[in-house]
Amino acid sequence: MPRALEPKDLRCTRRFEGLAMRQGWRRVAGCDEAGRGALIGPLYAAAVILDPDHPIVGVDDSKKLTAPERLELAEIIRALAIAWRVVAVEATEIDVLNVYEASRQAMLRALRALEPAPDFVLTDAMPLHRAGRDGAAFRIPHRALIHGDARSVSIAAASILAKVERDAHMVELDRLYPQYELARNKGYGTPEHLAGLARHGPCPEHRKTFQPVKDYLLPLFPFSPGAA
Repeated sequence: MPRALEPKDLRCTRRFEGLAMRQGWRRVAGCDEAGRGALIGPLYAAAVILDPDHPIVGVDDSKKLTAPERLELAEIIRALAIAWRVVAVEATEIDVLNVYEASRQAMLRALRALEPAPDFVLTDAMPLHRAGRDGAAFRIPHRALIHGDARSVSIAAASILAKVERDAHMVELDRLYPQYELARNKGYGTPEHLAGLARHGPCPEHRKTFQPVKDYLLPLFPFSPGAA
């Protein structure tokens, strides 16, 4: 049984990237997602290959950073990274796949879109070895790290890009559906979001298979996973 991680282990460094490079890999990508536990909107995933010759100061788990810090770092990451991609899986696909598989698919799509392609991948606790939804196996060597976004700068950089993109989309959705206060809660089940659900019911962007959304679903949006 693996030992429990101690606080000293949860430092964001290049340790795992350096280990992979000492083993001969040259383009090490980090991958993470944002929005997995939200009630509304897409799930975002990002993949990043950082340039070891251009280290970025301050990169850390996106949850530990303020919104202004994330925005500033996202701009620097996009400018200095060897490659980066952000992809979204819409709420309707999340309902069909389930949120775990949607997270995996989002990561796979982001990684496959990287140019140049990585030759080694670090993920935030997500194994990628199963074949994708299209049947294509993911053959790039990878390592899934528990609390990876707090331990690997590449995964942390991906967490920042995914979070920034998703937060921006929540601000856009807030303009369409102000009754849920999405600009403030970013789609998570806060008291004001739940109050909006109770008062107005779900909107078309809500994840219909998620509790408590489905408690307010019928008869507004009859839904069954996999329905056309």
